[in-house]
Amino acid sequence: MAETTGGEPDDGAAEVLDRPLPDGVRRRVVQIVSDGFGGLTVAELPVQLRQYARFAPNRRAKFAGNAMAAALETDPLFRQRIAEKLREAQPELVGALDSGAPPPAADPLDVAAAAYVLRPTGWVKLVTAAGEEALRADAERADEESRAELERLREELAEARTHTRTETERLRTELESAKKESEALHRKLRGALSDVKRGEAVLRKLQGEMDTARAEGQAQVSAAESESRRLKTRLSEAEAALEATRKAAREGRSVEDMRVRLLLDTVLDAAQGLRRELALPPVSVRPAETVDAVEPGRMTPKDIAARALSENDPAILDQLLALPQAHLVVDGYNVTKTGYPQMPLEKQRLRLLGQLSQLAAQTGAEVTCVFDGAELAAPVLLAPPRGVRVLFSKAGVTADELIRQLVRAEPPGRPVIVVSTDREVADGIAKAGARPVASVVLLKRFSRG
Repeated sequence: MAETTGGEPDDGAAEVLDRPLPDGVRRRVVQIVSDGFGGLTVAELPVQLRQYARFAPNRRAKFAGNAMAAALETDPLFRQRIAEKLREAQPELVGALDSGAPPPAADPLDVAAAAYVLRPTGWVKLVTAAGEEALRADAERADEESRAELERLREELAEARTHTRTETERLRTELESAKKESEALHRKLRGALSDVKRGEAVLRKLQGEMDTARAEGQAQVSAAESESRRLKTRLSEAEAALEATRKAAREGRSVEDMRVRLLLDTVLDAAQGLRRELALPPVSVRPAETVDAVEPGRMTPKDIAARALSENDPAILDQLLALPQAHLVVDGYNVTKTGYPQMPLEKQRLRLLGQLSQLAAQTGAEVTCVFDGAELAAPVLLAPPRGVRVLFSKAGVTADELIRQLVRAEPPGRPVIVVSTDREVADGIAKAGARPVASVVLLKRFSRG
């Protein structure tokens, strides 16, 4: 940090520091500036330092050290103000520097830092000497540390040698033990090999015995097969004799039985010919249906679903789908915008179709889901899930009208259930014979699983 102060009247103004400040001196200079910093007003501070005016001294020295050192070097007025604060804080040190006789017991770094701020005559020599002293102190400290490190390494080396000898002895002992164990294992291995050889001899003996037994068994099987063929021949002869006996019995029936059977065949043939000639239809009326009585009224799907159930009970949907050949028609967007309107339309469709696929698998009912396709720029690319028919309305046709067409296409009497909250749709399909169900009922059925 070279410094020239040509604007000052004292003799030290002409002196120039031809090398950077030693690190120790620079840290003391920054501390002096940080201590005197707090005694100045914001207006008295250089512009680049005003942002640190409210910092504590330690934080100021940590975060604004470089800025304070640069301001002290380039701003003579700021340095004079810091020097005044230093004179107030350390009058004895400042007085000794002004007299040209620094205190012998003072820290050289403190003396050099104060001289750098005050700029008395010979301040460059003081700073240079302090730097050299600091270097000597660092060198001595490094030497002491090196000696201490060397001594520590010697102690560690001695400990390592001792540990090595101990470890060597332990390993030698373990090696001896391992050799003994290896010899014992070799003896066991030789004994095991002897046992294996004996076992192989026993095995060869057993294999010979087994071969002999197999040959004997094959001979016995051959004899059994010969006996079986002989018995089968005798059985065939017995069956032939039995059939001859039965034939003789059949031929020996009485003439009267033959006449009765002939008469029965004649009557049956005549009855079948009369049925064909008259083209008589199957009997459709039973005698019990001719008795006059009052029959109970027939139930419609709506009557069955309404038994002891609320209109919003998802069980009503289970009852309707349990009817034979039931067809469930769903107003797609009406259900999704009732249940999860915050999702994008694509995710609404995928979620609803996945739930309908599970419902179709559980109930076995025919399921058709209708979406409004009037505003689509292009056909939707979609793979319908198993058990669900997916339809989009054509341009100029609403989903409500497509639902009405589906209901009108069904034969009268087939159970058709339409899920929609649209009142107009519900009224229209009810007149066509379908059963309307609110969207919230289907959503409750989904949540029940």
